[in-house]
Amino acid sequence: MLQDFEMLHLTLFLFFGAICVAGAINLLVQRHPIDSALSLVVVMASLAAEYLLLGAEFVAAIQVIVYAGAIMVLFIFTIMLLNAGAEERTKGSRVAIVLGIPGLVIGAVLVAWTLLHRANAETVSIGALPGTPHDIAWLLFHDFLLPFEVTSVLILIAILGAVVLASRPDAVARRHHDTETAKAAPELVGAGKER
Repeated sequence: MLQDFEMLHLTLFLFFGAICVAGAINLLVQRHPIDSALSLVVVMASLAAEYLLLGAEFVAAIQVIVYAGAIMVLFIFTIMLLNAGAEERTKGSRVAIVLGIPGLVIGAVLVAWTLLHRANAETVSIGALPGTPHDIAWLLFHDFLLPFEVTSVLILIAILGAVVLASRPDAVARRHHDTETAKAAPELVGAGKER
């Protein structure tokens, strides 16, 4: 009976892990930002299911409420505010290829090395590690308060920067048009005086 439960637990863990990886790949493949954001919602929800399977119910609830809920609503609101269309595909950057492929190889080697060397490590049963809401809140709002606040400020700055960059071409074009009109106006006035 216990082995059946552990097998079901492992099967569900692998299932939600596969959904998480598929959602992350779909996030990168999509051309429209809204589709990418919805794929990110799938990733967040599957991560919440993974946390739930690991016995961290509070972290799973926070994952759904804060990330899949509030943060994703903020992302989607920003995307709609910017009125972003479908992404234009390019051939790619040489820098991305030169740095990305070795980075991918190094990451894969590190993951494989870790899995091989930690395969015989002790397993921890579900709920054995401390993870009460009090402990998590103490860590988040006492020990890691500065990184938590810096992250929230960085997200706010990134959203403001995206709004400024997206609205800037219209403002620059309008300012350029007004400057040309202002330059042309004295010429017209002077031309009228000569006549």
